Amino acid sequence: MPLAFPLVEPGEPGSELTAGPGGDAIVRRSVLPGGVRVLTERMPGVRSATVGAWVGVGSRDERDGHHGSTHFLEHLLFKGTTERSAMDIAEAFDAVGGEANAATGKEHTCYYARVLDSDLPMAVDVITDMVTSARLDADELETERGVILEELAMNDDDPSDVVHEQFTATVLGAHALGRPIGGTPDTIRAVPRAAVWDHYREHYDPRTLVVTAAGGVDHDALCAQVLGALEVGGWDTTTSVAPIGRRVGSVAPGALEGVPTQGSHVTVRRTTEQANVIIGGLGLTATDPRRFTLSVLNAVLGGGMSSRLFQEIREKRGLAYSTYSFASGHADTGIFGLYAGCTPSKVDEVTALLETEWERLASDGITPGELARSIGQLSGGLVLGMEDSGSRMSRLGKAELVHGELTDLEESLELVRAVTAEQVRELAVELAARPRSVVRIGPFGD
Repeated sequence: MPLAFPLVEPGEPGSELTAGPGGDAIVRRSVLPGGVRVLTERMPGVRSATVGAWVGVGSRDERDGHHGSTHFLEHLLFKGTTERSAMDIAEAFDAVGGEANAATGKEHTCYYARVLDSDLPMAVDVITDMVTSARLDADELETERGVILEELAMNDDDPSDVVHEQFTATVLGAHALGRPIGGTPDTIRAVPRAAVWDHYREHYDPRTLVVTAAGGVDHDALCAQVLGALEVGGWDTTTSVAPIGRRVGSVAPGALEGVPTQGSHVTVRRTTEQANVIIGGLGLTATDPRRFTLSVLNAVLGGGMSSRLFQEIREKRGLAYSTYSFASGHADTGIFGLYAGCTPSKVDEVTALLETEWERLASDGITPGELARSIGQLSGGLVLGMEDSGSRMSRLGKAELVHGELTDLEESLELVRAVTAEQVRELAVELAARPRSVVRIGPFGD
């Protein structure tokens, strides 16, 4: 059974379980005073360690006037604290051959570092200092505003990025999940320092913080290091309070306020050599028990070189270099789509083929051979994905913030292997029956 992560009984020691091939990796979890959660996975024989500081806030949590603040903070926390300059932060990791970075999502943000196990205390100290004591200096903010605008411009020059952003906005509409994670040029230019500061003070709190680490890590030592660093940062670690509750999807994925109830066709005109097209609609939530079935469906339809889309559109007809299907889930909804990049004159033919393969999967199901191949592909990917400390650190963070439980590798493999062809067909029918949108980017006329 998966290890459940309760949000109650703060200050009590966390549960332990044995996980991983051969039972040689130990996962532990503790809820510390103040509501901070610490999860570790010790990997014997590994000389590196990856640590992440997760905050359960993403772009969907931005209030009006704060849009773009979450991504702004991802940049600004590296620009200096009350104790360290931006150069101090950079030098701390460069001096030990380590790596530090951050990632902003729609529902969480993570600041992480990968270092030698002997340098983990330094990494914990620096990352925690960034999270608790960012200065958000006005001059640095204006400098970084320009950097973020350049980042957005770079993404806007990539039509494959544009088509994915437009597809998300089309399917999720006015809902907060439909907004770009990084904001738009207009929101980044408009957001004032006061709004970014308010967003930081509102959401960065011991009750929202989750620290995860994997590799050569000692759980008890890490808990002591985190508590000490938080105290230095001025966060309250003396009060026993429960962590902030997890997001819970309380309505059907298609019943969210602002999400369109009908599909639509959108064309964005760009002077490009290729057309980029996505068809799709709403998918499954991140915690839907059928997510393993969706993984198999996705693998068969567009998840590899033996997939139907790759074989039919690229190998047999030579109409595209890149074609695939994809899915992403959130607490209360998700999206599912099929993508291809092709010559603009072939876009109608390629779009029809995407539709045909999707419908054929729903009407005819999958073959025993496709089921076996997809299960093998997913099983191998799960095992290979667990080979480094960074992947395991991320798995712990998502288990805590998204699922509320940790499913170990063997249990995950069993869930994938248990998927049947009939379950895949039933899910394909359900997805194909939902409102469908088509988004195209390319040099199209009226």
